Amino acid sequence: TKLILLDSLLQERNMVIDPECIFWGVLGFMWIEFLWEGYIGRRQRKIYKTQTEVPAELKNILDEETFTKARLYALDKSSFGSVEGLFSQMMSTGMLWLQGYRIFWDISGQTLGKLGYSSDYEVLQSLLFSFYLSVFGTITGLPFTVYSTFVIEQKHGFNKQTVPFFIKDQIKKFIVGQTIQAPILAGIIKIVYWGGEHFYLYLWLFAMFMLLFLMTVYPDYIAPLFDKYTPMPEGELRKGIEDLAASVEFPLYKLYVVEGSKRSSHSNAYFYGFYKFKRIVLFDTLLEVGERMKLKENSEEKEEEVDEKAAKMGCNNEEILAVLGHELGHWKLNHVLKNIIIAQVQIFMMFLLFAYLSKSKPLYVSFGFSDAQPVLVGLMIVLQFILAPYSAVVNFLMTVLSRKFEFQADEFAAKLGKAAQLQTALIKLNNDNLGFPIYDWLYSAWNHSHPPLLERIDVLKKYQ
Repeated sequence: TKLILLDSLLQERNMVIDPECIFWGVLGFMWIEFLWEGYIGRRQRKIYKTQTEVPAELKNILDEETFTKARLYALDKSSFGSVEGLFSQMMSTGMLWLQGYRIFWDISGQTLGKLGYSSDYEVLQSLLFSFYLSVFGTITGLPFTVYSTFVIEQKHGFNKQTVPFFIKDQIKKFIVGQTIQAPILAGIIKIVYWGGEHFYLYLWLFAMFMLLFLMTVYPDYIAPLFDKYTPMPEGELRKGIEDLAASVEFPLYKLYVVEGSKRSSHSNAYFYGFYKFKRIVLFDTLLEVGERMKLKENSEEKEEEVDEKAAKMGCNNEEILAVLGHELGHWKLNHVLKNIIIAQVQIFMMFLLFAYLSKSKPLYVSFGFSDAQPVLVGLMIVLQFILAPYSAVVNFLMTVLSRKFEFQADEFAAKLGKAAQLQTALIKLNNDNLGFPIYDWLYSAWNHSHPPLLERIDVLKKYQ
């Protein structure tokens, strides 16, 4: 077969491929990508530092005070992100240079021995390996998470988490993450050994099944572990949403409001579900204070005093319907389905490449594995490092496609007669979230899956 032919060609080249070339190639591209992102990040920070006055075209969108707050918030996040990025890059370089993956693999093997198992139990050793890497990543990343939450987000008025809430949340995230990750990794390793020469096909089918399974169970069984979901109470807004959904034949099954205000004052809305079981979820921070109070009235919780900032945040009912008109546009135009199909094609190609490279000894030697070729390690090497140039290009193309989808969803909402309301909603959401509306073109093109605010407003004006 074609795969056997590829494998034989690869085996013939094994003695020719220099592991050092693989190592330096991986490390070199990693630094090229880091320097590129640092360069465009620096271009954007220059705008944050120099653009201190509201441009004429923004006078009707935000006032001087909001503009200054948004600029300083963006500057703080960008400066902090550059430090975090440098730390992460040095850690990744250290892991490669010191053969960190081999070290963690050996530690997991030692633990396995103490538990009375031999190194033949690759699945158990791989699970320990993954667990130790997760613990290491959590510990090294925790100071940055704490600083981001309790310094930057707190300083700019967004953080609503208490320290006990934060600690409990981090523990739950880790436990849930490991609980989900372990059986998936075990399944992947078993499939590779069981599937024979076509294991990549079975691996792809398994990945597709797990994606659909998690998309089904996550909103109903996992997400409620972290946030409270409440059915939207009867009223004008609920009826408006139901009528809007019916007008575009969206099979609305349930309508929820998630209590995101316990975590942050940032706002959002989304839908999920399959076939005729679609749910719409609104963050309570998206609602005006009157609608938020209705939620408190229908719950057993005591009503809390609303601070001045929170009282001014949120969108009115017509603006929320416009935002949902945009989200329903993504559904009606099959954007979600298209993204799933594209993702599945990418996953299949990645697994096919992994099947081709999985028996390449120089690939493992370059990462310190001269006497073993663990499935999980090989998969990590291929997906994270070997495919890095390909992933960078694909991510950029997906960003371009995403921006196109956003314009199409805006057009859909506008054709529902909600162009004016969507404009004001976008402005309110931008200001509530302290979004800085001025971007370097290169930075925006590379990073933003959503078009900048001004571009979206200019297009929406054509429909009024």
